[in-house]
Amino acid sequence: MSAGPIDYLELTREGLRSVMAKSLTYTIANGLVEDQHFYITFLTTHSGVVMPEWLKAQFPEEITIVLQYEFRDLAVMSDRFSVSLSFNGRSAILVVPFAAVKTFMDPSVNFQIDIPMPETHEGAPVEAEEPGFAMDAVAASLPASEEPSVASEGEGDRVVSLDAFRKK
Repeated sequence: MSAGPIDYLELTREGLRSVMAKSLTYTIANGLVEDQHFYITFLTTHSGVVMPEWLKAQFPEEITIVLQYEFRDLAVMSDRFSVSLSFNGRSAILVVPFAAVKTFMDPSVNFQIDIPMPETHEGAPVEAEEPGFAMDAVAASLPASEEPSVASEGEGDRVVSLDAFRKK
């Protein structure tokens, strides 16, 4: 059995997701400094995304969340993160697989990564093949062997472009 060619695009996605995961883990341990904050844009249709139905109805395809002053219970697992946020006074727990994230940005230091999404044979972004978990299943979806790190309320130009790696 022969292996296929190296999937450099997937390796790049994994590397970019690792930067995001390490940044969130660092934030759990150290808090946010001064005006530091994160914008995270993710696909709400991606398999494994957990969010209340009322919020998904408002953002049926994608949403950008801000982690700055008022977030709670930030936890990072090997393949996803979870956080509790408030939307117009309504509290919501979000569970976001790293594979669902399109953009991670820290405007305080002009840092942004855009993670290219896998494409189908028609060229459209891959959508969830199965519905997301029910809110009651959030705890059950976390592996028992992984103890997430948890944080309480929020305590030079570098933009990574993948254009040089795209097929022409």
